[in-house]
Amino acid sequence: MKSALLTVVFMVLWRTGDFFYVPGVAPTDFRKGDHITVKAIKMTSSKTQLPFEYYSLPFCKDPKGVKYKTENLGEVLRGDRISTTAYEVAMDEKYDCRVLCGANDSPSKFTKEDSETVNYRIEAEYFIHLIVDNLPCATQFQLADTHEVQYEPGFRLGFTRGGKSYINNHLNLILSYHHNKEDDVYRVVGFRVETNSIAKERLSINSDGKSCAIRDDQEIKFQEIKKGQETELFFTYSVKWQESDIKWASRWDIYLSMADVQIHWFSIINSVVVVFFLSGIITMIIIRTLRRC
Repeated sequence: MKSALLTVVFMVLWRTGDFFYVPGVAPTDFRKGDHITVKAIKMTSSKTQLPFEYYSLPFCKDPKGVKYKTENLGEVLRGDRISTTAYEVAMDEKYDCRVLCGANDSPSKFTKEDSETVNYRIEAEYFIHLIVDNLPCATQFQLADTHEVQYEPGFRLGFTRGGKSYINNHLNLILSYHHNKEDDVYRVVGFRVETNSIAKERLSINSDGKSCAIRDDQEIKFQEIKKGQETELFFTYSVKWQESDIKWASRWDIYLSMADVQIHWFSIINSVVVVFFLSGIITMIIIRTLRRC
């Protein structure tokens, strides 16, 4: 009876063409130059169980106002807080260097407390997770021994070198698209991020207030975040597009085959401790029951 009813419903939908789809599953078609929203999910680390919202740090905010997506139960349990960002991306339009916010005379500023927080999260190896068209970003790297290309989810907030912490304040957004030439539509099939740390002294903002130039003749190469000190810096980014033969249905393949390099040892140890604790309690109950018998 149920199968017959489902068949009738399917036939009605087939006749009327009123199909439904699961949000985020159906492909989105873009035209050349269409605006594409870059959203932030959260910040995570393999060294701690505690995720943070993207705007828990003083990053550049969306000039149109930060908008938060209504999360489902699974996203809430994962700690996701999906929000819009200040990145401006258009389909198949490349940018060499763009300023996220600020100007020559008014860079972004971290207070002493902000610098302390950023320092801690860099040392804790926090990753930032962005999405474009429901596709999360990934970082490409090579294994030192085999030179095999691997991917890890998100990108690092910063890095430490010689006891100092540096923030990745320049992002190179590398996006891939599949072009259907018959309908002249584009679909996003890849999202990769390359990070760089660029000192404020190496950057110059052009007169339009949006584009920038990076100088290589400075002694200070990276943007350091000093503990207990105020920090002035610029957040910049570039956008590159690459045509790909990968179809929309296969765009998740690299993520499904991704070797998770962020092993959550705390979670593993926590689970093992809980298992042994519960096993001990059950063992004691069984022993007491057998003694009474």
